[in-house]
Amino acid sequence: MNPRKWFRSNFDYGRKLVTSGRQGASHGRKEFLNGEPLTPFLNESARKALKEATVGACVGVLGGYLGVRSRSKPASRAFAYGVLGGAIGFGAGLTWRTRRLAASIARGALKDMDAVRDEHWLERHPIDYA
Repeated sequence: MNPRKWFRSNFDYGRKLVTSGRQGASHGRKEFLNGEPLTPFLNESARKALKEATVGACVGVLGGYLGVRSRSKPASRAFAYGVLGGAIGFGAGLTWRTRRLAASIARGALKDMDAVRDEHWLERHPIDYA
């Protein structure tokens, strides 16, 4: 097989894998949401993740005040740590609240990609029953 044909074959296979993964992810999302739109689910998850963001911001502010060795600008440092802690808390809370959706999307993508990989393997290794 010449390099051009080999590259084209692998490029087409990669494109099939990406397309099947995208379609499988869409199926997994639809299966998890049971026909409901995604936006209300994400809005509710973000609203509930504000609790973790608040805890993270409080921990960040406290850490900013306690960790200051130089007394030059303790308020600005505590504010920066509070913002950072709030962002980390919000990200962790949102990730935790949407974990089942992410798992469903991943399962759907892997299921469809496995089918394409199996088809590709059978094309390269045909089974002769005769």
